Amino acid sequence: MLDGPLLARWLAAAFGLTLLLAALRPSAAYFGLTGSEPLTILPLTLEPEAAAQAHYKACDRLKLERKQRRMCRRDPGVAETLVEAVSMSALECQFQFRFERWNCTLEGRYRASLLKRGFKETAFLYAISSAGLTHALAKACSAGRMERCTCDEAPDLENREAWQWGGCGDNLKYSSKFVKEFLGRRSSKDLRARVDFHNNLVGVKVIKAGVETTCKCHGVSGSCTVRTCWRQLAPFHEVGKHLKHKYETALKVGSTTNEATGEAGAISPPRGRASGAGGSDPLPRTPELVHLDDSPSFCLAGRFSPGTAGRRCHREKNCESICCGRGHNTQSRVVTRPCQCQVRWCCYVECRQCTQREEVYTCKG
Repeated sequence: MLDGPLLARWLAAAFGLTLLLAALRPSAAYFGLTGSEPLTILPLTLEPEAAAQAHYKACDRLKLERKQRRMCRRDPGVAETLVEAVSMSALECQFQFRFERWNCTLEGRYRASLLKRGFKETAFLYAISSAGLTHALAKACSAGRMERCTCDEAPDLENREAWQWGGCGDNLKYSSKFVKEFLGRRSSKDLRARVDFHNNLVGVKVIKAGVETTCKCHGVSGSCTVRTCWRQLAPFHEVGKHLKHKYETALKVGSTTNEATGEAGAISPPRGRASGAGGSDPLPRTPELVHLDDSPSFCLAGRFSPGTAGRRCHREKNCESICCGRGHNTQSRVVTRPCQCQVRWCCYVECRQCTQREEVYTCKG
């Protein structure tokens, strides 16, 4: 049974994008960048034996734990899907926090310090990481990039005699099961591991809550005598937006620590929240993100972030908050952008180049 330290090590590796991608780039013979996928295996350029060795090497470069490496190696589609999930999760985190003091700074030393503490920001990183992996795996299954899974094979729709299961549904059943096994089980003794595991599950639950059934009608003269239906995941931006809201309403929890022995007992529910039936631990029944520690201000450079000095802000929107009351500098610059664009027959867009002056605001040190 895996515990909290494994989850932290996975996150530390997962959000080390620069190091992780740099480690993979030397294997140009094995991997290629494409317009549709961040990273994909190119099996046609390799003999079967060489392709298998390349897949094993890719899993080894990801610096996974023994069990995770075994899970990665058993399906040639897992390695590149892990990299895709890392990239997608990190970019979404940075997008959601682009106007905040903490803008999802993921440089190595800041990330490592952050993951050691139970802040709200740490809770979000766990949730967005597990959500990204769940989303990427489900999509990889339906796209045919995995050997051990295909389309969703559990329709469970009403009026099935009038609906023909078709299309290719995203295989959430396989991906959620894989992610829970890959990221580890909850430790019953380690308080921090239990909180981290809970936040991982929140990410998976948000993915599940966004599943929609998409249908197409078939019949004479547009009638809908037969409908072809399949399940689709919500766009990942919607997932990120939902998790950002959960971050803003995250609940602080504590432990019933025995002062004499120093041993942590059950997690105590937030004030005003009753524990679930059948026990004192509310986490398995709580859909919100939870955290243990109060977050730092992130205003000044320190262990957890580089601070906000020099950060660009929007005067009417967030300069006061991001600059932490220190004020901001104003600079004027001339920029040139495409403008007055028109679609020309048949297949191109023609734009003029317009020059304008704009104000740039940055936080004072």
